[in-house]
Amino acid sequence: MAEGSQTPPSDAAAKKSARKDETHRHKTRPATHRRHHRPPPSARAPAPQPDHRDEEAGPRSIIPMPLGTETIDRLAHANMGRITANLSPASIGQAFADWAMHLASSPGKQVELGVKALRKATRLGMYTVEYAANPRTAPCIEPLPNDHRFDEACWCQWPFNLFYQGFLLNQQWWWNATTDVRGVSDAHEHRVQFATRQMLDTLAPANFPWTNPQVIETTLREGGNNFVRGWQHFLEDVERQTTGQPPVGAENFQPGRDVAVTKGKVVYRNKLVELIQYEPTTETVHPEPVLIIPAWIMKYYILDLSPENSLIRWLRDQGHTVFCVSWRNPGAEDRDLSMEDYRRNGIEYVRGVVQEIVPERNIHAVGYCIGGTLLAIEAARMARDEDDAFASLTFLATQVDFEEPGELQLFIDESEVTYLEDIMWSQGYLDTKQMAGAFQMLRSNDLIWSRVIGEYMLGERSKMFDLMAWNADATRMPYRMHSEYLRHLFLNNDLAHGRYEVQSRPVALTDIRVPIFSVGTEKDHIAPWRSVYKIHLLSDTDVTFALTSGGHNAGIVSEPGHPRRHYRVQTTRATDPYRDPDTWLAVASNHEGSWWPEWQRWLSKHSGRKVQPPGMGNAKAGYPPLADAPGAYIHQR
Repeated sequence: MAEGSQTPPSDAAAKKSARKDETHRHKTRPATHRRHHRPPPSARAPAPQPDHRDEEAGPRSIIPMPLGTETIDRLAHANMGRITANLSPASIGQAFADWAMHLASSPGKQVELGVKALRKATRLGMYTVEYAANPRTAPCIEPLPNDHRFDEACWCQWPFNLFYQGFLLNQQWWWNATTDVRGVSDAHEHRVQFATRQMLDTLAPANFPWTNPQVIETTLREGGNNFVRGWQHFLEDVERQTTGQPPVGAENFQPGRDVAVTKGKVVYRNKLVELIQYEPTTETVHPEPVLIIPAWIMKYYILDLSPENSLIRWLRDQGHTVFCVSWRNPGAEDRDLSMEDYRRNGIEYVRGVVQEIVPERNIHAVGYCIGGTLLAIEAARMARDEDDAFASLTFLATQVDFEEPGELQLFIDESEVTYLEDIMWSQGYLDTKQMAGAFQMLRSNDLIWSRVIGEYMLGERSKMFDLMAWNADATRMPYRMHSEYLRHLFLNNDLAHGRYEVQSRPVALTDIRVPIFSVGTEKDHIAPWRSVYKIHLLSDTDVTFALTSGGHNAGIVSEPGHPRRHYRVQTTRATDPYRDPDTWLAVASNHEGSWWPEWQRWLSKHSGRKVQPPGMGNAKAGYPPLADAPGAYIHQR
């Protein structure tokens, strides 16, 4: 156990849970309206498989099997992953083979693509002729709404207008070529589209100095000094990456000094988490404490950035007693930490500590991203075992059904998960750089190529800000835990189908009866809001769903007063009929501004009358303050 760690609350919560496991019988509930209860998995035993092992003593003794053949395979995959950016060549190869073979046997589709190619060439040719006669001729094709590579006015000048329009027409043709080929599976189609888009984005005219008018103009104006600065920026970035230093400017956002400065105390520490209690700023507080479970793929201070956009500080100032978990950054020695370790150490034990500090009060539990998924698992376990310690549940950008997990699904199949497992097996964890690479590929134009152009070609450093600095301060994922997460949740979708087990028994989200507030974000590519919305299908309780502008992080960090923010919100009662996402979108009320006050009103509605704030920690119960916030784990790299 980590130095200074504490035991769980007299093991009371664990013993109580164990007793309930031994004596639990599901209580009879009155008939309620179950919106979409999923059928249990089949109980049939698998059919016996023939034994093909070579048991003949003669051949086995003459030709012995070399030791470590599986180890050789795993090492080969791990070493290959360093070249392939952790992507399985077999997975990509299968997708392209599926697409190519079906396209080769589809003469009608080939004719269609040939006609489309001829039409696009004709469009570009006609535009060229018309532009020569009239420079104000409208472009023959416009970029997609989220494509800002060609927004500058200089792209409207000849010949650069032909460059980018030819590229967009080519991009459109490749989308047609990889879409709606009869017989290609959806997963393979999406993977081929993604790989093709990555290759095309690499060849965009904006990425080359001799075809980018903005770079040419800057180079002529500065006499090439932009490339001198860009080369210096490149060398500095390479040095920082190889030595493990944060990006330029991140040193101005140090936790405890510039960010994560909300005053509080570490009141509990174990081998995996620190629990922080924040000092009250109001004379009275709502009696139910708020316990926040952030994702362990990120550091908790996404919710406590600068004082003006800290959700934790804002919530505390509204009269709530706030606790937050800070996850330890695991290393190779933690390779065998499991999802159960994270559930027990990260939620069950800290919940017991909160109940010792604020006794006889239920808890408003809040989970963010994968932290919300783990919270849903624990809430289902508690409901199964008739533990009613939670007053409400709030899920921020949280998925509990992984059938449609968005663009991350591009990296999830048996081949890819096995490949990734071998990479993690070789080093004990999934490194921060390896995870960041996957997310960058999902938005390569914004996160890779725009930086190449701006910082290396134009010589202009991007200004660092708190959210960007936090994003560079990522954590590692232990081998066993991440393997279980990918297989049980993403690959098999066990939680949504009632197959996910806690303490050797399955849990069902439909057992949860406390009210739920769930937040999705419009531009989330990690937890798409329509996937987050599926909480309506998997719960038999009141669900208030809010859809806010922004993405996975910026949509959650959306403080009051932030410009150009809006949200929609609607409550679905347990007895109400199910509404599909599009119907919900049409009927939900639309509001300008931040969703935080809406959530706070919901929390207040489900809270009791205000009382005096509790003390910081509880020394008599064995939980004295150990250190000032933000604690020690936040500084681990």
